[in-house]
Amino acid sequence: MAIEAVIWDFGGVFTTSPFEAFRRYEARNDLPTDFLRGVNAVDPDTNAWARFERAEIDAAAFDALFLEESTRLGHAVPGADVLPLLSGEVRPGMVAALKACKARFKVGCITNNVPGAGHGTGMAASPEKAAAVSEILSLFDALIESSKAGVRKPDPRIYRMMCELLDVAPEQCVYLDDLGVNCKPAAALGMIAIKVSSEEQALAELAAATGLAF
Repeated sequence: MAIEAVIWDFGGVFTTSPFEAFRRYEARNDLPTDFLRGVNAVDPDTNAWARFERAEIDAAAFDALFLEESTRLGHAVPGADVLPLLSGEVRPGMVAALKACKARFKVGCITNNVPGAGHGTGMAASPEKAAAVSEILSLFDALIESSKAGVRKPDPRIYRMMCELLDVAPEQCVYLDDLGVNCKPAAALGMIAIKVSSEEQALAELAAATGLAF
């Protein structure tokens, strides 16, 4: 089927990956590399992170629960330390690609986010960054935030919700995300899934999938 829509994750796609900030934090605090990701990988659908992204708990509860989870794994890290690490730098090339796709296709964004973290939907670290994020988000024909929808990736329901909003079949969609675990359900539904490892790589694969030049 012909491509009718391009669906995007936000953090780690339009902004630099929070994993880079995680590793800097780990290095500063003498933590094992990828320790924070490891905390999030334990009980991934019911841990503090998952519950916060579904808005089942608030920031204070996340702070305490993440501290408990990290302590059980050997290093005490308050959840409040983690939240500021979510804000990345905007990738201009990806924003330009979004604008090019919008001129040709329907465009949607599915973001796992948390309530009350940073400034605005993109969890920006400052009002200035929040303004840049808001400008990007205004380009989408549809936006689904996990903290408002009560469902988060990789739950297949959230991808189907976006298809309904855009009035497209999954087989007509390209999907971009920086996490493989979030790409798998999209691919299983029939979407062309692109795991974003770098801006250059993602744009090359998106160009191949859409026939557009970036």
